[in-house]
Amino acid sequence: MNAIDTSVAIPARKKLTGSVDLTHGGGGRAMAELISSLFARHFSNEFLDQGNDGAVMPAVNGRLVMATDGHVISPLFFPGGDIGCLSVHGTINDLAMNGAKPLYLTAGFILEEGFPLADLERIVESMANAAREAGVPIVTGDTKVVEKGKGDGVFITTTGLGVIADGIDISGANARPGDCILVSGTIGDHGVAILSKRENLEFETEICSDTAALHDMVAAMLETAPGIAVLRDPTRGGLSATLNEIALQSGVGMELDEEKLPVSPDVAAACELLGLDPLYVANEGKLICICREADAERVLAAMKGHRLGADAAIVGRVIEDDRNLVRMRTGFGGLRVVDWIAGEQLPRIC
Repeated sequence: MNAIDTSVAIPARKKLTGSVDLTHGGGGRAMAELISSLFARHFSNEFLDQGNDGAVMPAVNGRLVMATDGHVISPLFFPGGDIGCLSVHGTINDLAMNGAKPLYLTAGFILEEGFPLADLERIVESMANAAREAGVPIVTGDTKVVEKGKGDGVFITTTGLGVIADGIDISGANARPGDCILVSGTIGDHGVAILSKRENLEFETEICSDTAALHDMVAAMLETAPGIAVLRDPTRGGLSATLNEIALQSGVGMELDEEKLPVSPDVAAACELLGLDPLYVANEGKLICICREADAERVLAAMKGHRLGADAAIVGRVIEDDRNLVRMRTGFGGLRVVDWIAGEQLPRIC
């Protein structure tokens, strides 16, 4: 958060009530109190507690990776998570998909005048818990307040810094014909959870978001197969958009096996009811891995050995194709093209 002028006496913390107003972004006592009683208290760590305009961290060995991600999800709270934990998980996963060990996060908040302070504290607590569980501290940040009607409650941008060990070379340009395509679990969970909450839909069992930090599972995968070629998390646009992006970047084609794609029965039923295709629905706690065929079974075993990879599966292979198409072999034995989605199935899901 912004540095606090220590010459200003900060009253003892009071229970947060009321709502955000413009004084909370004005640089005066109200802003200092908000930073002290909310952000600094929940995010406290040796780097944030320096209290400066930036955090000074120790030097590291290895190649540095940075990632940044903006979060504008609606609704802010949903089954399985909220914008707070999602903002932490999303940026940690962006670092992990480069094969990096996440080290530090920053957080930027855009708050709308009138947003309940109790809800803001709930979000900040969720962020703090997610960062603590992941072992990746939030070391600095910023808060701005906009007039009522100029925002939508709260937007959060997180930036992450990570380090890649020597010998790791992961890129969307590394897929080669003959490689295997793996996914770490069921697809479409997050998008369906958001839609069910947004539209007040009720199913026999509640569908929860899969939002989670994937870096520990990635570390286990890289330990067994350091030569993994590609890692991506299928967020907006789902599995389809992510594989099409990789196919274009690597100059290859992809062929999936429909019967091997893991989709939970609840998500499959919801998608059928709503006219959605799970291939195009986002996840926030799953990954796609492309590796050499000789490594595939070891990587799969590493995934399944982690709590977030219990439903992992080998779902297809990379093929030669000058058109860079992603195709799927259906349960009827035919082939269908899995193309980029036209438009946006589910806006504001992350």
